Amino acid sequence: MLRKGEVRVNKGRAKPTRRLVSGEVIRIPPIFVDTVTPQRAPQRLEKALIDAVLFEDRDVLVINKPGGLAVHGGSGISHGVVEVLRQMRPDWAEVSLAHRLDRETSGALVLAKRRAALRKLHEDFRENRVSKVYQALVVGYWPHGHHVIDLPLKVTERRNGERHVVVAPDGKPSVTEVTVTDARKSASLLTVSPQTGRTHQIRVHLAHLGFPIAGDDRYGEPEINDRLRKQGLPRLFLHAQSIAFDAGVGGERLFSAPLPNDIAKKLPRLLAGN
Repeated sequence: MLRKGEVRVNKGRAKPTRRLVSGEVIRIPPIFVDTVTPQRAPQRLEKALIDAVLFEDRDVLVINKPGGLAVHGGSGISHGVVEVLRQMRPDWAEVSLAHRLDRETSGALVLAKRRAALRKLHEDFRENRVSKVYQALVVGYWPHGHHVIDLPLKVTERRNGERHVVVAPDGKPSVTEVTVTDARKSASLLTVSPQTGRTHQIRVHLAHLGFPIAGDDRYGEPEINDRLRKQGLPRLFLHAQSIAFDAGVGGERLFSAPLPNDIAKKLPRLLAGN
């Protein structure tokens, strides 16, 4: 509703970032709730998420999210990670996202099983007390070795309310640390550590420097992506390799997510450019 401009504050359209103050008048349109019982997710999807569990205790659940699976349903998506997990086990009925990964991005995803744990995790993410490391395959030879990208990012909107992010002087401070793992003529494998948590941060920073992530249909080049698909790349080559946060008793813990087979098997060929 916010994206479509249907929520009004003092008769004007309100963006999601708007902070309300006392005395303002908010108009919310009628909400129609579908009372039909949602169809259960396919068993293969349930099995995929069971196999993806990396860690579980009474507070949190960490999974290696498959690429191509949205973290939650909506906008034509009937089953996301949250919906499938909630229907699988009674003790997962209240599971909630501590953070998000793009639909095409695979890797370590943290969910909270209890409200208190969710509040703590959200606070940790806000205060940058969570460390995340990604693997990204970019187009072209990366010449910079270790490099820190410090460029402000701004969220804009395109048709149908899609979010699009650009480098802009009036954007929010955004910092990404990049280290090269394997650089070849056609493609380079990078280890990427975002120091801030902006929307599409890694994808936009790398694309702005001229190194779009392989398979990125939003910020990459269509011709190059077509060629990569012919080489067997099924999706965006961005993987959340690890995440570290305070897991309660015992202090900070590091969780690692193996590179999934759908892109791991293609990596040697993609690096070689054939």
